[in-house]
Amino acid sequence: MELVNTKEMFKKAHKEGYAIGAFNIDNFETCEAVLKAAQLEKSPVIIAVSEGARNFIGHHNVRPMVESLAKQLNIPIALHLDHGKSIETCKECIDQGYTSVMIDASHLPIEENIRITKQVVEYAHPRGVSVEAELGVISGIEDELIVSDKYGKFTHPSDVERFVKETNCDSLAIAIGTAHGAHKFKPGQKPMLRFDILEEIRELLPEFPLVLHGASSVPQELVETINKYGGNMEAAIGIPEELLRKAIKLGVNKINVGTDIRVAYLAGFRKALHEKPHLFDLKAFVSPAKEEVTKLVSYKISNIFGSSQKA
Repeated sequence: MELVNTKEMFKKAHKEGYAIGAFNIDNFETCEAVLKAAQLEKSPVIIAVSEGARNFIGHHNVRPMVESLAKQLNIPIALHLDHGKSIETCKECIDQGYTSVMIDASHLPIEENIRITKQVVEYAHPRGVSVEAELGVISGIEDELIVSDKYGKFTHPSDVERFVKETNCDSLAIAIGTAHGAHKFKPGQKPMLRFDILEEIRELLPEFPLVLHGASSVPQELVETINKYGGNMEAAIGIPEELLRKAIKLGVNKINVGTDIRVAYLAGFRKALHEKPHLFDLKAFVSPAKEEVTKLVSYKISNIFGSSQKA
């Protein structure tokens, strides 16, 4: 199947009340494993590629790699640039055949964020490419989010209508307490999301696609496997599944998963290395790693996101 942009994906997801997973891949194997799960579940899927992964795979290799795998399948697949840091990078990815790009200027004042996002949209839309933007700070555990006003570094609902109207972007990543990385909360800290902010935003943008970044659950059984076989991922804490399900019920249409893909792959790889020390055939170690990724993605699609059988 030909790669598609995210517009029809999100329209259907919003109408039927589910979310689409955007899974960050780092190589051919993780891409293949994610797509296998989506095909098994008959689910639409977004293959997300960060700038770091794009550099690792090779700029000109990403589209041909994903396209070659997608042609064998019959599900909607979008190729998405995750957290594009500049207008130039977004344009380059659009020219290379990505069907969706994210421009992340959320660290800048809103006026500058609007100006930059608008330029990307004006380049992308005539070429059939959808654009995601971001408002608010999606942080890591080391970032301090406690400040004097009600919203702090989270997305301010008062900004969203203006931002969407002036930029004409196609989806918006909002900050309500998710965080990048494997250590999203400190030990003893109760995981929570600002659903009050999400509800305010959804009321202002009742039909508009909303996105959660930094939404890996960091399954503890996979962390335990990694640590059992030589890893050191102590106090790795993710977003509880029930919070993600609630976010979807409140109108989130796209959920980004990156850390969990790496955790699953590494758990399978480390376990295989331990169990087969006499082997030096890479396939013996990469295959179990891929299987763990496929299993994890299948579970998320069917048990959290609700997109199974929606292709």
